[in-house]
Amino acid sequence: MGSTIIVGGFFGDEGKGKIVAHVAFADKPTIIARGGIGPNAGHTIEVRGQKFGVRMIPSGFVYANARLLIGAGVLVDPRVLLSEIELVDEAKRVGVDHRCAIIEQKHITLDKEDPHLSRTIGSTGTGCGPAAADRARRTTIQASEVQELAPFLTDAAAEINQALNAEENVILEGSQGFGISLYYGFFPYVTSKDTTASQIAADVGVGPTRIDETIVVFKTFPTRVGEGPFETQMSEEEAKKLQIEEFGTVTGRPRRIGWWDPKMAAYSAMINGATQVAITGLDKLDPNVRGVHEYDDLSTKVKTFLRQAEEEVGVPFTLLSTGPELAEIIDLREEKLYHA
Repeated sequence: MGSTIIVGGFFGDEGKGKIVAHVAFADKPTIIARGGIGPNAGHTIEVRGQKFGVRMIPSGFVYANARLLIGAGVLVDPRVLLSEIELVDEAKRVGVDHRCAIIEQKHITLDKEDPHLSRTIGSTGTGCGPAAADRARRTTIQASEVQELAPFLTDAAAEINQALNAEENVILEGSQGFGISLYYGFFPYVTSKDTTASQIAADVGVGPTRIDETIVVFKTFPTRVGEGPFETQMSEEEAKKLQIEEFGTVTGRPRRIGWWDPKMAAYSAMINGATQVAITGLDKLDPNVRGVHEYDDLSTKVKTFLRQAEEEVGVPFTLLSTGPELAEIIDLREEKLYHA
């Protein structure tokens, strides 16, 4: 029993939503808490053929027995949050830390109209960067000042730490990915905040000594939306040959596709303090493994890739996704498959 942080290891879009949902159903947490920046990152979960896309509430909402919290470090757009709560009918379970800073319309307008943000950086236009800047200037309003959020206000940090004191399971959910961290990403083509596990813990008010597991999620073929360096990017022709075509959950923009990047993966695992790795998209490497549930049933091609990747990263690969559906996964956390 304890706390598990789940964060993205590449540029975002690694499939964190599915991994969070799987771990939630397997570990039965009492709380799933969302850290990260704000509504500029979307998480998609596919359950029994139905797709859910959320930007504010934790993607683990598909597990019905957990309290859903948004940590103090998160920027909240009340319109997005309230629409999501209504869409998934989760009002009774959602809690918003009263110290969250609020994204206002002026922040969205500036994000879209500023040529540096919208064109050079390729911002999502959700207002997060300008709101983060105003928060640093101490001029933003807080969730406690927004009447519509009153029914959801709480002290998220207190709730989470009380659950840990009671030896309950808690999942701390990150957003976006390591490669666009304000500190460790490819500056200036980054987001407006750090995205690593340490930041997610701070966002929800959990101290470093209280973290038990850190799962970093990688993608067999990493992707990136927007501008900025992408050292292993493949050509559109190569991506089409592999039948890989993806679009951003928030922006709808086509994702740039790349080859597996062992150097970035190892560095990301180091900075995040990874204790485990989840990898998605193995069915893109070999369509024959789509839906496989046992490690022994994986193809030689996929097994070879996994062994080499583990050696490169130096962390156990314990969650192996063989398709987009929630049920299409191999969970080796008890076995700790590790060949490095």
